[in-house]
Amino acid sequence: MALNCGIVGLPNVGKSTIFSALTSAPAEAANYPFCTIDPNVGIVDLPDYRLDFLAKKFETKKKVPAAVEFVDIAGLVKGASKGEGLGNKFLGHIREVNVIAHVVRCFENQDIVHVNNKINPASDIETINMELAFADLDTVEKRADKAERAKRVQSKDEQKKASLILGAIQKIKPLLEEGLPARQAELTDDELEAIYDLHLITMKPQMYVCNVDEDGVNGNEYTKVVQEIAKKENSNTVIICGKFEAELADMDNEEDKKEFLSEIGLKESGLAVLARAVYSLMGLRTFLTAGPDECRAWTIHAGDTAPKAAGVIHTDFEKGFIKAEVYKFSDLEKYGDEAAIKAAGKYRQEGKEYLVQDGDVIFFKFNV
Repeated sequence: MALNCGIVGLPNVGKSTIFSALTSAPAEAANYPFCTIDPNVGIVDLPDYRLDFLAKKFETKKKVPAAVEFVDIAGLVKGASKGEGLGNKFLGHIREVNVIAHVVRCFENQDIVHVNNKINPASDIETINMELAFADLDTVEKRADKAERAKRVQSKDEQKKASLILGAIQKIKPLLEEGLPARQAELTDDELEAIYDLHLITMKPQMYVCNVDEDGVNGNEYTKVVQEIAKKENSNTVIICGKFEAELADMDNEEDKKEFLSEIGLKESGLAVLARAVYSLMGLRTFLTAGPDECRAWTIHAGDTAPKAAGVIHTDFEKGFIKAEVYKFSDLEKYGDEAAIKAAGKYRQEGKEYLVQDGDVIFFKFNV
């Protein structure tokens, strides 16, 4: 399964507009439901000032950022879990992504149709969350029947697994029946492993994207509602003006972009904030390599060891790992160059047990 983020929400909330701005790859957007049927997929470079700093410092020939894959999934409607509005097909697309960015309409515009003919973020969120929960409820009920049969007739190992599945379902099912996500269930590691192949939608990490108009880039009454809901769910919220971001994406000149952002009181685009938030939500972290030929941001999982990180560059680096020479990017900012970092005692040699940290600048030594 790819490391990707699915963009979901009701029809006409701005999913495709945001996707197009993110990826600079036009997704069909129109003022009627189900304009998007097959999911659009795009790769988004992760904005990272650290990489820009390194590239300038080392006068590098090539700069390679980390990236995130976004999937624009068609709008869901009430009854999607029962097949309404091509719901079964769209729910299947959501099952294939790692995390979910739930776009919520937080702006008034009589020229853009709302599927429920009213702007009510709380109601919109409830509609989507209920449909996702009901889709998962159908999945767990079917698996519970299968697990009950396995518990009676299969081998002891299969019976043990069936018991774990049933135990997890007993915790998850009441939540789903209330329209709450399965991720709120307190499951053991063994139970989580046992139900992994169910690919429950509501087990996936989720964040909310408030799509606002130009007057709402710093928040409005609708975004406050979304933020309160997100707080209760322990989820993150990002505010984006899809229309504004689309205009920004069409600009080629970086100075024009900065001026455009400054005019509305923003230091960076909402899409940059979104891309980084999704990256973090996936449990991903970045380490950096730097030199005159190339500066690159490499993607690892939080908690990866130095050899594992080395293997991201090349499998031979992991197999023949000797040590990692490491310093923090923040120390480069503070001291100015590697010589000064070494003089300050901040340049370290780390072994196989070292857990790579976000923002580490690393030179690997290996022998194959």
